[in-house]
Amino acid sequence: MDAERTAYEEVYLYTMGRPGFILQHVVDAYAVQTATNDTKPIAIVFGLVGLYLRVEKQYSGRQVQLVHMELGRKKRDLPAIAIPENRGAITVADVRATPEGPARDKAIDDWCRAVWSVFAGSNRQTIIGLLSEY
Repeated sequence: MDAERTAYEEVYLYTMGRPGFILQHVVDAYAVQTATNDTKPIAIVFGLVGLYLRVEKQYSGRQVQLVHMELGRKKRDLPAIAIPENRGAITVADVRATPEGPARDKAIDDWCRAVWSVFAGSNRQTIIGLLSEY
């Protein structure tokens, strides 16, 4: 198993039961940051929705989860997403290297901001448009 996936699994386990259901932010950031042209569009779009809501609207993980559930109820074609070459300056390995507790929780937020910042330029309006339909 590669080191990045191992780091993700460790951070994922760490966030289980953490306040605010921050696990959702970890899932979204990882899905978006590691996306390829072979990644299912739903994973990328829902991940970007989660990052947008966390970074720009300060939604908790639970609130993001509820939005994902609502989006999933209505079947529709998902918008095309531009996947940039640069995926953000912070990775899940950086998060794992941060001491557990409030520092790691902050590192998760920093990671979300880093990933959203590189995807937002070409995808922000697409995500806002999708959310405006709901």
